[in-house]
Amino acid sequence: MRHHRKNTVLAAAAVAALSLGLTACGGSDTGAKDAGSASSAPQAAADQNAATTGGSTTGGSTSEGSTSEGSTTDGTTAGGATAGGKGTTASTASTASTGSATGAKASAKAPACAHGDVRITVEKADEVPTEHVVLTATNVSGRACTLLEYPLLAFGPIQTAKDVPAVAKSKPAVPIVLKNGEPAYANVRVALGGVHEDNKVVKEFTVNLFAADGPAEGSVVVKAPAGGLAVNEAVAKTGYWTYELRNGADEF
Repeated sequence: MRHHRKNTVLAAAAVAALSLGLTACGGSDTGAKDAGSASSAPQAAADQNAATTGGSTTGGSTSEGSTSEGSTTDGTTAGGATAGGKGTTASTASTASTGSATGAKASAKAPACAHGDVRITVEKADEVPTEHVVLTATNVSGRACTLLEYPLLAFGPIQTAKDVPAVAKSKPAVPIVLKNGEPAYANVRVALGGVHEDNKVVKEFTVNLFAADGPAEGSVVVKAPAGGLAVNEAVAKTGYWTYELRNGADEF
């Protein structure tokens, strides 16, 4: 009887010991799991931060925009920079376009030719007696300029010479804009060809030009052809500057 009880007690002790061992083992496993979870949590957070940082670097507004902070701050900033960039580009394009248009207008409206911008020569018309001469004004300024209106002529001292009127029908339809080296012409009547005219022979004469607001400052002294010009100031008249002499318009 005592022997059986002893065996029972021993069996119970063994069961208790086994139970305690299993409990200790389970506790150790649970602790390991908790430790693993604890150590993996920072790693997961680091991975998430790395993913977010990577997204911000690579995807920019896409990844940042998925978080409230990204969409509010970084996303808005990035979006603002992008919009600002587009706005600046559009503004620059508009300015460039406006600048180009203004440049084209300025080119089309070249400044008025000054007396120092042109070289003026004279040639007698192919007729006997001489009734007309042709003035040639060549742009030597190195840039484009506009030859306005008609030559202001003085056959004699400027202070006392008679004004030579212009012939209205010879006025061209478009401004005479000369590139560097290009010429323009004006036909000038100097006499009627009669033997009893009140002519005077001139060896040189003066040509003045127009500015945008009227006669320009300065003048050009032009040497007359060999033998001089017989000029009747009472009948003298001039045509407008033109790219080439025209039938009808420059016949007077």
